[in-house]
Amino acid sequence: MKTDLYPCIRILLLICLFLVSGTPHVSGNPLKIDQFISPETCGDCHGDIYHQWKQSMHNLSHHDPVYLGLSTFILTGLQDKNEIDEAESCVKCHTPVGNITGYPEKSSDDRKKIPEIATYGIQCDYCHSATGAKKPYNNGLVLSPGNGENDPGIKRGPFKNSESSFHDTAFSEFHTRSEICGTCHNVKHVAFNTDLETTYDEWKNGPYYSEDEGKIVLCQDCHMYQRPGIPATGSTKRPMNPGTAADDGPSREHIFTHYFVGANAFVPGQFGNAEKNKMAEERLKHAATLSIVSQDIHQGHFDIIILNNGAGHKLPTGLTDVRQMWLEVTVLDEKGSTLLSSGEPDKSGYLKDGTLIYNTIFGDGRGNPVPNISKAREILKDNRIPPRQSAKETYAITQKNWESLKIKARLLYRSAPQKILDTVLGDKTVKLPIIVMAETEKEIKRQKEKSDI
Repeated sequence: MKTDLYPCIRILLLICLFLVSGTPHVSGNPLKIDQFISPETCGDCHGDIYHQWKQSMHNLSHHDPVYLGLSTFILTGLQDKNEIDEAESCVKCHTPVGNITGYPEKSSDDRKKIPEIATYGIQCDYCHSATGAKKPYNNGLVLSPGNGENDPGIKRGPFKNSESSFHDTAFSEFHTRSEICGTCHNVKHVAFNTDLETTYDEWKNGPYYSEDEGKIVLCQDCHMYQRPGIPATGSTKRPMNPGTAADDGPSREHIFTHYFVGANAFVPGQFGNAEKNKMAEERLKHAATLSIVSQDIHQGHFDIIILNNGAGHKLPTGLTDVRQMWLEVTVLDEKGSTLLSSGEPDKSGYLKDGTLIYNTIFGDGRGNPVPNISKAREILKDNRIPPRQSAKETYAITQKNWESLKIKARLLYRSAPQKILDTVLGDKTVKLPIIVMAETEKEIKRQKEKSDI
């Protein structure tokens, strides 16, 4: 009788093992969706912070129409499993609460089945349940949430003396460091390990990072100091934001803002929040400067200098095979005739071949450019401008018989190429704004030769 139990026990163990191994938890933690608290609940006490976050790019990460179009498009025609795995992985940062609790596991999963709380994107309880990071990329956060509103657990943040009647509180040094940002603002190809987004690394390897706590400028020191009218970049003042973190909380010297503004001056406005579009424009307009160097103009050329004096990372940053930052340059003579024109979009908003674009180009591992980031096995080009560094571009004037010149230069930015959006979204395409980050102009008179005097 005793031996008859062994096969049954073995079967039960195998069933248990299958159930455990088959449960889709990307983070490795047995987390459940009902452990997370809705942002609206958080907003009951943290009203100002909630409204700053609402319709931010963090809140809209799951709904961004450009992201949705591109993440669907890059799956088209893929056959290589490694490439498919990468194309399916966008949800790990764009829908993190759903991804770590089992659904969606993949970008192609049915969006109608995604739990409502997961559709809020990067949200309060996701960040404030973090205890650290197991890796500084691809959503490497380690989480310890509570058990829903009835047992909310510990919420972690930057203050050492926080108190709440709703949840327990704890100071977290991790929340005061750039590493918490790097877990999603560094992205590696899931199979090929290619660096696809390196915003955190750009900061860590740049001049804003320092081992000296008195000199370091953290991600939060710019992006969580900004509010309307105060872009808080490396080229502007970054005044503190005194106030209260909770509606009935104590007054503090600085409350970290939660607008989470970067360079996207389009998506928040699509959801009724024009203010965040304007804040993105303010940030872009305080990221770089332009200057024209014309000392060699009589030898037939001049230089344009772009200085990244405002961003703690490269310009541009993020998914920079898609981002567009480019120079538009025109030169007119005394008659108003165009002697040089470069970088002006056509009537469809498309850039002509040869336009000087600052971006990243990925390759297939054999030196061939790839338009689909899922195929990125190598980096073929990266001419982006590091923080506090400059790029010098030389332009030639072939005409000789001019009396005066007017040189105009503009540094322009767009979140994605219009041509790609038109292809991806078809009749649902949207027109992305082109933001003037910096502009300058210079008039030059021809110097008379001695024989003419």
